Amino acid sequence: MFSHSIWIVGPSRSGKTTRLVKQFASWMLDDNYQYETFDQKNPRQQNSDHIAKSLHLNQTEPSVLVLAANDDNRRELADKIVTTTAGKYPVRCKTPLGFFQDEIILFWPLLIQSLNLKAQFPVRLRPETEQELATKLWHLYLDEEILRRVGMNEYRLVRRILDLLQLAAYGGTPTEEISSVLATALAEQDNTHLEPEFLAFLLLNWRNWCLERGLLTYGIITELYSQHLLTNSDYQQRLRKRYQGVLADDVQDYPAVVCHLFEFLLDGGAVGAFSYNPDGVVRLGLGADPGYIEAKLAARTQVETLTASPLNSLADTLTEPMVELLTEPMALLSLPEAVQSIQTTSRAQLLRQTAEAIAQAIKAKQVEPEQVAVIAPGLDAIARYTLIEILTKQGIAVQSLNDQRPLISFPIIRALLTLLALVYPGLGRLLDRDAVAEMLVVLSGGYATNDTQTRRLGDTVSEDAQTRRLGDTENRSTAFSTFYPRIDPVRAGLIADYCFQPHPDRPNLLPPTAFDRWDRLGYAATTAYSEILQWLEEQRSQQELRLIPSPISLLDRAIQRFLWNGSNLPYDQLAALRELLETAQHYWEIDSRLRQISSSPPISSPQEAIADFIQLLRRGTITANPYPIRPIGPAAKAVTFATIFQYRSSRRSHRWHFWLDAGSPLWAKGGAATLFGAPFFLQERLGEPWTAEDEKMAEEQRLRRILADLLSRVSERVYLCHSDLAMNGQEQLGPLLPLVHQINLVE
Repeated sequence: MFSHSIWIVGPSRSGKTTRLVKQFASWMLDDNYQYETFDQKNPRQQNSDHIAKSLHLNQTEPSVLVLAANDDNRRELADKIVTTTAGKYPVRCKTPLGFFQDEIILFWPLLIQSLNLKAQFPVRLRPETEQELATKLWHLYLDEEILRRVGMNEYRLVRRILDLLQLAAYGGTPTEEISSVLATALAEQDNTHLEPEFLAFLLLNWRNWCLERGLLTYGIITELYSQHLLTNSDYQQRLRKRYQGVLADDVQDYPAVVCHLFEFLLDGGAVGAFSYNPDGVVRLGLGADPGYIEAKLAARTQVETLTASPLNSLADTLTEPMVELLTEPMALLSLPEAVQSIQTTSRAQLLRQTAEAIAQAIKAKQVEPEQVAVIAPGLDAIARYTLIEILTKQGIAVQSLNDQRPLISFPIIRALLTLLALVYPGLGRLLDRDAVAEMLVVLSGGYATNDTQTRRLGDTVSEDAQTRRLGDTENRSTAFSTFYPRIDPVRAGLIADYCFQPHPDRPNLLPPTAFDRWDRLGYAATTAYSEILQWLEEQRSQQELRLIPSPISLLDRAIQRFLWNGSNLPYDQLAALRELLETAQHYWEIDSRLRQISSSPPISSPQEAIADFIQLLRRGTITANPYPIRPIGPAAKAVTFATIFQYRSSRRSHRWHFWLDAGSPLWAKGGAATLFGAPFFLQERLGEPWTAEDEKMAEEQRLRRILADLLSRVSERVYLCHSDLAMNGQEQLGPLLPLVHQINLVE
């Protein structure tokens, strides 16, 4: 191994990751180095071998700990390493939190012993489940008076308090010390904040309640790792033995506690390679602490500065002039022709003109679709729909980065929830006629391929389509796009009006003959409705006989019977269904764990649990988040839509940029809201008050970083797309407005 560690610093796209990968390859060529191998054909054996190696020192081979800032970057880094090393060295690349979680679960027996916990396998809580359980646990404490005092609803307040636990854990502050940090940080604030002691009480109560039941959140996982596992002597011995090197990309987006892990490994003789981009800080305010990590690691490593500008980048010519125009609006500077503007009065006009400008440039062969990115502080549903609708009508494909629509926005999800309320008793108050009508339309239809649009709805689309399973990850959205219901919305409305019997305990659907003019429904609609009725009766009978193991089984039956019966669902529908089943599986796994311990908060009945599940989805807190895929073929030639945060996190680059809503004040926020209390837990200013002057300075620095980063990721042209009025009719007065005005003066 090399005798020294390296700290690679440079701007975006300057070759930092490539340098890291080369360093990894050099390590692998060292004759004295061994690397742990895995049987990639047998994941179960791979996992058991890894656990065995981790728990038995004499069987452990040293390896390199490879980390990346987020999940997208993790896959990219792992692929680059495998490609560079010709696949000779299997790589297990993790995000910092992913590594913490794996270690906590792997070494849970050590924590059971040291913390005197109940011997049970830990279960990680999803954020939405964490929110729901914490709300129930704290409901008696967060009364109306407290909510009035802080000026927010219960949901937002619970989320803010839980975020404090996570921020403290990321900064290495124990939960017990949160009150002292907040006491000094909020000493000069007004009385709209809750007392630090009260907040600490709630968080300690929540953390201990979770540990008693073996429930883990991101905050609890991070605190357990940094405060208890990393300080455990048995674990330290195993950690030193396992890792001879550490390679970490984009450490500017890591939380401070990761630095403790790095320092421990380096102190134990491991060698490290770290990349750092001062302009690439994306997660500051969301748990990252770039200043602390740089101060700790740069001083003990050999610094390599990559000064070469990114190839084909506008950063050199535009960053300084743009920053100067923002800080000195009266400066006599002009921007080059590479910067152009699209300016309208209303936002609706802006969206249309932006889409038309993109379409015209692509049709004129000035640029290819995959070379265009539309970047905005926030892409609302109206903007996304308008742009996609106009471009797709022109035959231009569109790709949205991390487009996470709420599950409840999918009709198929709403239909399945309606089925639950019809089969299980006591859920009638969650139903109405509109929901029943929508269910009838959705469950009576199917998707057909473009070349089978003339087929009758009940026909089979293809032989191989019947054998495909819900877990497939290929993108079929371009092949299967047409939906054919046997019960159209008008007939569904008539059936819901005349055949649906509301009831709080046993809502019911009557036979079609209950409608005097049932002949108006037609043969196809009557047949489809009768099939749905027959299936519902069968499921109710089995539910009464306790032959349905859980609501998850009912959902799976409904999907197989009505949604997967010989049809080919678009990819987004598949992703939504898969997320629904995964969410339901998680929800009832947690429900089962809680029923093992009969203590507060009160455990709900099975029917109440189903009602809570339905309401949880209806609140829109759960999104369809499919496993990311890389489009191939025509789907890969698509215009990219992203928020500032998503685009910078993905580390992508394009020839043309369209900066949407250039006059929005959200540009200074980076497209992501800063968590309350985030500055209080930064190590360089731990517990210091956050003033208006601090906020102003932070926004200026953030905006400068955003400009430098985005300009490093565009090679040819930037369009500033601005409307005088925002979507709500208010005048746009954001920080980028001087740039728009300067272009208008030149024109």
